[in-house]
Amino acid sequence: MTPLNRGTSYLPMKCDACEEIFCKDHITYANHKCTSLYKKDIQVPVCPLCNTPIPVKRGEMPDIKVGEHIDRDCKSDPAQRKRKIFTNKCSKGGCKQKEMIRVTCDQCHLNYCLKHRHPLDHDCKTDGKPVSKSGHAALMRVQAPSSSNAAASSTRGSSRAVSNGVTGRTRPQSSSAQRINTSPMVSPTAQNVIPPSASFQVGLTEEQALQRALEMSLAESDRASQPTLSPQEQEDLALAQALAASEEEYRRQQQRQQVARNLSSQLNTMLTGPHLGTQPKWHLIMSKLFGCRAL
Repeated sequence: MTPLNRGTSYLPMKCDACEEIFCKDHITYANHKCTSLYKKDIQVPVCPLCNTPIPVKRGEMPDIKVGEHIDRDCKSDPAQRKRKIFTNKCSKGGCKQKEMIRVTCDQCHLNYCLKHRHPLDHDCKTDGKPVSKSGHAALMRVQAPSSSNAAASSTRGSSRAVSNGVTGRTRPQSSSAQRINTSPMVSPTAQNVIPPSASFQVGLTEEQALQRALEMSLAESDRASQPTLSPQEQEDLALAQALAASEEEYRRQQQRQQVARNLSSQLNTMLTGPHLGTQPKWHLIMSKLFGCRAL
């Protein structure tokens, strides 16, 4: 029993944490403010979908760990259906985070999670000047045919080597006959066919080929970026152009009126100015208006 509790209890109980004796009113941890509560107050969160205990370190939020378990390791059907949406894995080493959409770096063009999307967060390493997205796509299109042709040629070479080995064990022939049999039958049309990548890079260095690919990609992106206007947008555009033309015509008319007023004021000034005797200075007026010299 606690020192402040002066009463007696017919059924004293021992706390399993601090091993002190308490009465029935103070046996709970909260009532006697147990100092060894950390030894017993351990709760393990359980996944609500698969009922699997989730290990949580001291100080971590159980909700965060349960959410990570549902996103990665949960075997229930709802979690697996949700996991199919998050298919974009982060390319950062050691990171297992997956996102719903692709978050591509502008410099190395790899996919990352939202936490590692900035170049400084994933230690982005690029050789030289970074290539834009359109340039990277153009390089991928150029390299795709060459890689496929190389793979096809390697598979043809391996198949010929296997067939030659089998025929050599079953029926030995002379070296000249083997050379004749192993030589592939190539049609004249196939000999004249040039791969697209080869025709694209004929007579060009690597830098020139890259520059040409970037120019083609930019041209394609410019053509694709030209918007197609709807009928309502076309009407709005025509109305805006008509308003602009009307404003321009009004501005020109105001300028003409201003010029006319200036000429009128100048004419009045010259007519009401000092005269030579009783005759006005008509020769000065004519020279001002028409730029000619009076007789």
